[in-house]
Amino acid sequence: MAGASESAVSPVQLREITRLLSGTRRAKRAEMSRPRQVLPGSTYLVTRRTLRRHCLFRPDSEMRGIIVYLLAVSATRSGILVHGFCAMSTHVHLVVTDTRGELPAFLEYFHRLLALTTKILRKWEGAALDHQQTSVVRLETSEAIIDKIGYVLANPVEAGLVRYARDWPGAKSHPNDLGGGTMTAARPGVYLDAARWPETAELALALPVGVEDRDADAWRAAVKGSIAEHEARGRAEVERKGWKFLGAERAQRVSPYDRATSYEPIRGRNPTFAVSGVAGAYAAAVRALRDFQRAHAEARARWRAGFRDVVFPAGTWWMARGHSAFVAAPP
Repeated sequence: MAGASESAVSPVQLREITRLLSGTRRAKRAEMSRPRQVLPGSTYLVTRRTLRRHCLFRPDSEMRGIIVYLLAVSATRSGILVHGFCAMSTHVHLVVTDTRGELPAFLEYFHRLLALTTKILRKWEGAALDHQQTSVVRLETSEAIIDKIGYVLANPVEAGLVRYARDWPGAKSHPNDLGGGTMTAARPGVYLDAARWPETAELALALPVGVEDRDADAWRAAVKGSIAEHEARGRAEVERKGWKFLGAERAQRVSPYDRATSYEPIRGRNPTFAVSGVAGAYAAAVRALRDFQRAHAEARARWRAGFRDVVFPAGTWWMARGHSAFVAAPP
């Protein structure tokens, strides 16, 4: 055609480019939606952040009560055992056991209530929680559970906020309450209707599944030791950087509209599981994860081909809840 550019794309080339781009998008979606195995009895470290690290969870008395109350009602509803938690100004850490295989439902419920209540309290427009997927790390060994509870409770020290974990004024559990202690919170004065929500809610701090009551003292001692180790590392790092601890009083006066300024890599590695202290545990966890993903991919391919009697591997959650697919019984 006269006057046409030499770089013009023909209809055939355009169709090929469209096909390739479509394949790339499908590959990215498949990678982003990689299935997570949800097995009853699994213990997890869960982390959810505020939008762009705004200090919306500033550790004042209202936010402390909100987090304890919502965590209590959400855990009771979903059969979640709480072992430890700490609410920082920009994120919330939980160490929990999912007794029923309902972790995704628990997280959806808890985070929705937390976001809506926070928006009302802070007079915040738009999303309150970060758009990235919640970090969920399955803890494969007792040593990993102890280490992560210590990490969670010592997080304010490692962040340079207080010198000792006990000084953090935000909502948090105490190691002495592990396996017997309870926390009580009154219904928040914002968002929740008094006619539908209980006046108070109790949050029990439970021992991990399989730990006997006679071992409670040993577990509490181990958790305290883990906290001390993380605190020591945190204080050493603060000293190395030349920082000064912010202090509990100043932390409570920070504007909820401010953002954390410390460096944090964007979209860093988000592990699936953590192991510690047991020989061969890492290799076994990797093997189990790959087996699950392979079996899930094969079952999904058959499902998409129209075979509705296919059985997905144990721990498949969304296909069962969203599409009533058959799922193998947990081991």
